Amino acid sequence: MTTDTVPTASFREAFAFWFKLGFISFGGPAGQIATVHQELVENKRWISEQRFLHALNYCMLLPGPEALQLVIYMGWLLHRTIGGLIAGILFILPAIVLLIALSLIYVVFGHTSFIEGIFLGIKPAVTAIVIAAGYRISQRILKKPLHIALAVCAFCAIQLHVPYPLIIISAGVIGFFAHRKNPELMGNTTSSHSTSSASSEHHPAIIDDDSLQLPHTFFKIKNIIQVLFFSILAWGIPFGLLWHFFGKSSVFTQLAWFFTKAALLTFGGAYAVLPYVFQETVGHFHWLTTAQMMDGLALGETTPGPLIIVVTFVGFIASYMNELFLNSKIWSGILGALVVSWFTFLPSFCFIFLGGPLIESTRQELRLLPILNGITCAVVGVIASLALFFGLHTLFPENLVSYLFWEHLFVALLLMVGASVALIRYKQSIMRVIFGCALIGLILFQIGLR
Repeated sequence: MTTDTVPTASFREAFAFWFKLGFISFGGPAGQIATVHQELVENKRWISEQRFLHALNYCMLLPGPEALQLVIYMGWLLHRTIGGLIAGILFILPAIVLLIALSLIYVVFGHTSFIEGIFLGIKPAVTAIVIAAGYRISQRILKKPLHIALAVCAFCAIQLHVPYPLIIISAGVIGFFAHRKNPELMGNTTSSHSTSSASSEHHPAIIDDDSLQLPHTFFKIKNIIQVLFFSILAWGIPFGLLWHFFGKSSVFTQLAWFFTKAALLTFGGAYAVLPYVFQETVGHFHWLTTAQMMDGLALGETTPGPLIIVVTFVGFIASYMNELFLNSKIWSGILGALVVSWFTFLPSFCFIFLGGPLIESTRQELRLLPILNGITCAVVGVIASLALFFGLHTLFPENLVSYLFWEHLFVALLLMVGASVALIRYKQSIMRVIFGCALIGLILFQIGLR
């Protein structure tokens, strides 16, 4: 038995950690979750391995960015509701501010040779990132024939423009009934995100495996009603103000409603929901062009925070192009970015504060895993569709001058393949690949290649 003393976690220490995390949370959900695990479980010993994984399993079952939800859960577990609010806000705030600034630079300087050169390299890199994500997820998830069949069906359904919500609901239903008929058909596709294995020697943590349940984590109907009431207010008041001041048909109001729905359907993370966002914002609402959406994802990949932060760019451009606030397109874009960010990330806070007490009170295995398994298989097909979509638009962009066709195709294909190999074979970081491709693109653009 170890004689290690139990560490302490003051509110000030936690605040400092969440503040730092918001600036270093690159690498997508797997990297972000691994960072939180290393700091909270291994280094600071604020929470035990099993309690961490218990929270992570719950977050994986929720729609929305699981890394953000895990951070909120950890903050709430350590320092009640205020701790969860601060942890979640500090996790996404730097990325939101940075992406708004990048969006402003994009609309003001986007057609300069410097910016065009950078995007010449970044767009193939973004496609490679999606290809690498799909490859890694498929390697981890597609273990059985039914898994592959669900992924292929989801891929085909996206190509046939079947609504994304219908795809994930159908996959979840198939997973549920397949498991009931024969558990071996589906098996277990979920991942623990490859956090490091627990040491054979147990080191005590502030919130340990056998710690007594904290008073604020008990499931109480009164508390749940209060959280639900304030959650409805947090959604309803801003939405009502947008409706009142701008009207039902305003871009701001439509953005709020659309991204509320999107936030409730983002099972599988950002790469899974992006086709749905593309389908609606480009194809249905016509708020952005395909090229603008790809540029936005490229910018989103360069910022910390959850990958779905790209929706902040969508809100900025959609409002900048289609609405006028304070007689300024810039202010309109900023308001649109804030509106989208609020309505996209608000549900994640609500899910944790509503469901956290139930999860902590039961501490039992969740029964929704077969449904999640079906959804995660479909997500692989959706990501493959997204990779195909990005690849086609990277290699064959809109409005490309005919005499530059073969020149552009060669450059884009070479960068895409090189970036994919760097990510998959040599496991280079996303940031290193993006900056490397951006530099190559800038050099090639300056010497006359497009």
